[in-house]
Amino acid sequence: MSRPIVLAGTLFLLAVFVPLPAAAQTTPFPFPNLSTPGTVAVPAAPADPVIPFIDLTVRNPESGQEVAFSLQLLLLLTALSLAPSIIILTTSFLRISIVLDFIKRALSLQQVPPNQVILGISLFLTAFIMWPTFEEIYQNSFQPLQQGNISVQEAYRGAEAPLRIFMYRQMQSNPGNIRLFMSMRGLDRPNTLADVPTYVLIPAFILNELTIAFKIGILLFIPFIVIDMVVASALMSMGMIMLPPVMISMPFKLILFILVDGWGLLTDQIVRSFG
Repeated sequence: MSRPIVLAGTLFLLAVFVPLPAAAQTTPFPFPNLSTPGTVAVPAAPADPVIPFIDLTVRNPESGQEVAFSLQLLLLLTALSLAPSIIILTTSFLRISIVLDFIKRALSLQQVPPNQVILGISLFLTAFIMWPTFEEIYQNSFQPLQQGNISVQEAYRGAEAPLRIFMYRQMQSNPGNIRLFMSMRGLDRPNTLADVPTYVLIPAFILNELTIAFKIGILLFIPFIVIDMVVASALMSMGMIMLPPVMISMPFKLILFILVDGWGLLTDQIVRSFG
């Protein structure tokens, strides 16, 4: 009984500790059908990300052209930073935004429409009114500069001329602001638009737009003030002193504004005022 047991133990030790031949080790194991063969290969490490090198060199200019180019670039960046103010103060945006804010206050509305909506309406109405001017600026200034047919100075004069004509047209009926700024600057009385410098024309145009916008706002306030007075008198006659008149008059003002198509009339008159 002990001999077979010793023989079996010896064969077991040989099977465990004695390595198999090379051919037996490389023989692939027969996987079942429809199975995916596995692998123990370690994937290669991903390549390092490539980060571009950006170099900003500051050196002394070697010629006068480089100095002029640096100054032009500085002026361009300054103009881009001031572009929103230039667009607001030299276009129809100023008058439109003030008039829309006046109508909002005349209707006793606090949050409706929001200020973002008022500014958005003003922006698109400005684009509608100023489109011929912008198109002329594009054709006479931006497009030739992009094609390399004119210099930066010529492009500036080409963009300045349509804006000057637009601003001057709004002040033809009341050129007093131009004379005011010309006299404060000590300049002679102008005979034509060419005699008015741009730094004089722009503040004169701003004052003119503020004046016209406030005149329109006063005319808008009159009918709504009448409604407020009638409602306040009615409440006082009924003894309702503690009831705010604005709370009662606001619905009547809204009804009147909608019945007369207030937004359509207001937009039509604003656009016609720039004719």
